Formats: sequence, structure tokens, C-alpha cells
Amino acid sequence: MSRFLATSLMALSLLAAPMVHAAPDIDPAKMPAGKYLVDKTHASITARVLHQGFSFYTFRFDKFDASYTYDPKSPEAAKVEVTIDTNSLNTGYEKANKEFPAEFLMADKFPKATFVSTGIKNLGNGKGTMTGNLTLAGVTKPVTLDVTFMGFAKDMFGLNRSGFSAKTVITRSQFGSTKYVPVIGDNVELNIEVEFVKQ
Repeated sequence: MSRFLATSLMALSLLAAPMVHAAPDIDPAKMPAGKYLVDKTHASITARVLHQGFSFYTFRFDKFDASYTYDPKSPEAAKVEVTIDTNSLNTGYEKANKEFPAEFLMADKFPKATFVSTGIKNLGNGKGTMTGNLTLAGVTKPVTLDVTFMGFAKDMFGLNRSGFSAKTVITRSQFGSTKYVPVIGDNVELNIEVEFVKQ
């Protein structure tokens, strides 16, 4: 067997070998300190609203940024900041994608929505709540999210990674979005699945 062929076969075997990494740890006191930025390829913000009582209309936002700063000595003092491009609303229907941002979110006047955390409460076993100020369509209101800490670990590439699931319900009329209420629901369910990488 030639040296080239042997080297090629060895490289292929390494590529085919499963990559192993530590299972995520859900103890926030052990997570490394620092700034964590969202991994946009492994994150989503979706929402559901009741449509005429027949079904829950589901959409997502394609463009957003998120980060948090963290100190394991004071986990509940972590500061979370999120910015959403409201014009990136995606329903899977091109006509709606063009019309709905301005019609329901006033994105023509307020192209950004923001969330800044004001407090985090650890309930144990990876569960907690996060309060913060949500600014949407120029209106700022406090909201509380139910959060599940999926854990942290070094990923298969050696990066410090953390993951979270969060959900809340907002009342859109409180943010000035009254179009078609109550035919189209006033309550909007937000679901967030996100991974962060330590910088």
C-alpha cells in the first residue's frame, strides 16, 4: 500500500469517527465567566397567535442578535440583551412577509424590538424566570420569561457553549398592535431556543 493511500485512509477514518464532547452541565455556578454571543445558526425566535379561533398562526424572526455577560459568583446578575429586526418577520408566505411587519408591528416606524433583562431567578434543576423590559413598536413594557437552562459544556470543537429555552406570552394591544383584535388573538406566545458561545 502506498504512503499516500495509507494517509488518505487514515484521514477518512478520523473524519468518520464520532466526535465526543462532555454532556452539558446545568449547574450555573460552574459556567465560565465572560461574555457570550448568540450562535445564529443554532437559535430561533418563533411566535404563535390564534387566527379566528381555527388555528395558531406561527411565524419567526430571521434576524436578531443576543448576548449576555456572566459571572459564576453571581449567576442571577447576568445581563441579557436582545435586538430583533422586526422587518425580518417570516411567515413562509412572501406577501405576508412584506405586509405584516408594518401592519402588525409598525416596523416601518420602529424597525427594531429590544429586550433588556432586569432580573433572573434560579428555581433549581435548570429552571428559572427572567424579567426584563421589552420595547416593541416604540412601547416598553415589563415581561417575564420562563427559562430552561439546557446547560453548558465545551462543544465538539472545543468552544464554551451554553443553551437555553424560554417562553412567554405578551398582549400585543399593550404595545399598540390592535389590528383585527379579537378576531386575530391579542395574546402572542413567544418561544425562544438559543445557543451562545463564549468570546
